[in-house]
Amino acid sequence: MKKLFKICLFASIFLFVAIAVLMVMGKGALVGIPLSAAFFFLALGIRLHPFLKGFTFTVLIFSSVSLAMFYPGYFIQIGTFKHKVLIIPLLQIIMFGMGTTMSMQDFLGVLKMPKAVVVGLLCQFTIMPLLGFGLAKLFNFPPEIAAGVILIGCAPSGLASNVMSYIANANVPLSVTLTAIATIAAPFITPFLMQQLAGQYIPIDLWKMMLDIANMVILPIGAGLLFNYFFHGKAKWLDLAMPIISMAGIAIIVTIITANGRDGLLQVGFALILAAILHNLLGYFLGYLGGKLAGLNQRDCRTIAIEVGMQNAGLASGIALTMNKIATVGLAAAVFGPWMNISGSSLATLWRSIPLKEDVDK
Repeated sequence: MKKLFKICLFASIFLFVAIAVLMVMGKGALVGIPLSAAFFFLALGIRLHPFLKGFTFTVLIFSSVSLAMFYPGYFIQIGTFKHKVLIIPLLQIIMFGMGTTMSMQDFLGVLKMPKAVVVGLLCQFTIMPLLGFGLAKLFNFPPEIAAGVILIGCAPSGLASNVMSYIANANVPLSVTLTAIATIAAPFITPFLMQQLAGQYIPIDLWKMMLDIANMVILPIGAGLLFNYFFHGKAKWLDLAMPIISMAGIAIIVTIITANGRDGLLQVGFALILAAILHNLLGYFLGYLGGKLAGLNQRDCRTIAIEVGMQNAGLASGIALTMNKIATVGLAAAVFGPWMNISGSSLATLWRSIPLKEDVDK
């Protein structure tokens, strides 16, 4: 297998060089397929490195996004079938998968560590929404793009934060509890925050958004919880399949959004990427600071930083679709998602190499 990965790595290098030559020759219109192939081979090639292999999924998304940017028509519609109708069913499958990994104990975690949970939720639903609002103002985005930046901030954290907390040697039970409670609370909190912060940019139908989020979150997670309760330990194939299905679903969602929003992304692409990076990194910093100011230990501070910085971009995409604004409001989610995986993996790996103060003092 290592030999195959090496071949893929050299193939990606060759393709990137070929792409550079084509660009110099003024034939940029021809680089779509080579660029997608280069990212695909790079995703396999970096699996040779223990650290870099954690970015395989993100690089694969770059591969599919490259195709969506150069050949958007194939990812928008085939015949009379519009691909964007796949987004909500895929999101519901992902949420069902989240539910199968949870139990009622995750929701009762607040009783075991009430202070950390309250601090985490307050940071989650204040820092990121206000950062999104501030960045939308700072960059002076068009109204619907600005609303999308705010929407990312108003979304809850996702399952990826639990994985990163585990890698970072943070408090995984706290992470799971925060994700569970924030996700269940999203149908009530996210529409209210959107109405208050994004209402000046686009009309927000509070009750419709509540019902739409409940349909995307409460029902599938509830089904997943029931499945876990009745079939826990009896469907190991599902435990193995759901992460793969979820990753494939996220990749498809990002590709469809990118294709639909290609023109808008070409106009504000760099500014939106910069805003997503700032939103995410400031979320980590201020989340950690919030935990520190509340007197939490270092492990809990790491957890809250990750929970605050890593938003559920998939859910934000689904909300944008229900608003019939996937090509504009949904763009921020398409940019934030891949970057979040890069930064989250890097931060978690860095923290894993730094001993916790409470462990050193023992």
